[in-house]
Amino acid sequence: MTPAYDVVVVGGGPAGAAAALALAGRGRGVLLADAPGGPPAVGEALPAAARMLLRDLGAAGSVPGDGHLPCYGNRSVWGSAEPASVDGILDPHGTGWHLDRPLFDRRLREAAEAAGAHLRPVTARPAGRHADGGWTLALHGADPATEVRCRWVVDATGRRAAVATPHGARRILSDRLVALHLVLAPGDGPADTTTLVEAVPDGWWYTAPLPGGRLLLAAFTDADLPGARPDPALFRRRLAATGPTAARAAAHPFPPHASPVRAPAHTARLDRVHGDGWTAAGDAAAAFDPLSSQGILTALWSGRAAGLAVDAHLAGDPHALGRYTAGVTGVVAAYRRNRTTYYGLEQRWPAHPFWHRRRSPGPRPPRTPVPVRERAERGGNPSGG
Repeated sequence: MTPAYDVVVVGGGPAGAAAALALAGRGRGVLLADAPGGPPAVGEALPAAARMLLRDLGAAGSVPGDGHLPCYGNRSVWGSAEPASVDGILDPHGTGWHLDRPLFDRRLREAAEAAGAHLRPVTARPAGRHADGGWTLALHGADPATEVRCRWVVDATGRRAAVATPHGARRILSDRLVALHLVLAPGDGPADTTTLVEAVPDGWWYTAPLPGGRLLLAAFTDADLPGARPDPALFRRRLAATGPTAARAAAHPFPPHASPVRAPAHTARLDRVHGDGWTAAGDAAAAFDPLSSQGILTALWSGRAAGLAVDAHLAGDPHALGRYTAGVTGVVAAYRRNRTTYYGLEQRWPAHPFWHRRRSPGPRPPRTPVPVRERAERGGNPSGG
């Protein structure tokens, strides 16, 4: 007999786990399909405001948990050669975290499983529809290969939107930003628990500590610019031309013969975040420039909001999915305003293609110390983090 669920959540990252948590908390039968393999998630800073979202999800007791580093502040070289900083002690929510991302994601999935979701390490893809509007999904990676049925699908597959785009949604891209990143080995210098963002003529760099004394080093530029080539020698030359970023990286050995990994970092959204039998969450619905530092916050918020909306819709609320759409639209609009402001703070290289593409026609905003974070609002519209 084919197993049946109320909802299958496709994708086991923060958005998918949050959706499964929300649905299981409402008593829904949920399958969380977490595809095995793929590139491992790298470290990321999570602001203290996430405590509220994790509490609302019922996961604050176990997530993030031990194994992460505290984040005590943020430094930037942006709009000026003079460094600026914001101390984490000023955050009313407390101290944030430098995450061990695989550990963070695994604990979220475990929390969803503890709440009643069925977790399977498989890739799930729609294989058919039924007269009642339900789905058959094929599970790849299962032994033997199986199928399941469900009433609704949540697409949490990231920027691919692997369920939504084959079923009527269109991906809208706003830029061609890419990241080139490496993880450097532990160094001998004193511990530095801050993030660092540094603007350069063809983009910007980001560094942050990782558990175990390692350092995440990432360069951001546009895919068509020369610096986007994942060439180790070019990466090192570009790094040498930076200021505080190069000084910080110098305390850590480079991995021998390693090339930087290139990954998409562009701004994108779906033209609609729900359709006939599906709802998108996380990066599948709207993916943001990492300068906003709101990726995980938005994933947690949108995953929970999508799960609650689907639960209400299945219970007969005709406006639930419309409210979810309005919420995502509001988050995207706030993000776009903030992105325009933050990039507008950097005026040193107006003729360079990277910065020219991000120039705002309006007046230059006043300079602020750290242009990479905003507070997340309680109750749901994370406009930064």
